[in-house]
Order: sequence, then structure tokens, then C-alpha cells
Amino acid sequence: MVVNGKEITGFAGKTVAELLNELKLNQTLVVVEINLEIIPKDHYDIRILQETDKVEIVSVVGGG
Repeated sequence: MVVNGKEITGFAGKTVAELLNELKLNQTLVVVEINLEIIPKDHYDIRILQETDKVEIVSVVGGG
């Protein structure tokens, strides 16, 4: 699996929420895209990751 351009292993079969927890990322402050599809936050606990997935995780940053 590729996450933000880096190849990683060990997450196939886990959920998006588990990936974010393992990476110590706050689910409410990120947007997750898998294979060019934005995953709704309420699907993080049910979307199972595949070894062939390409995942992009973008942090939401406030400013003014």
C-alpha cells in the first residue's frame, strides 16, 4: 500500500481509523482519499484497506 507517496506494509485488512490511530493522526483534522475517492469520516471505521490501495492523507489547517 502507498500512503502519501511512501510504500508501507502491515495495514491491509485494517480500517482507515486504525491506520490514522497508528499514525497518531486526529480523525477530525484530516481528509482521507483512497484511490482518488474521498472517504467520508463516518466510513473511517468500516472502510477496510487493501494492499493495492493508494492513500492520501491531508491535514486540515485553519488560518486567517
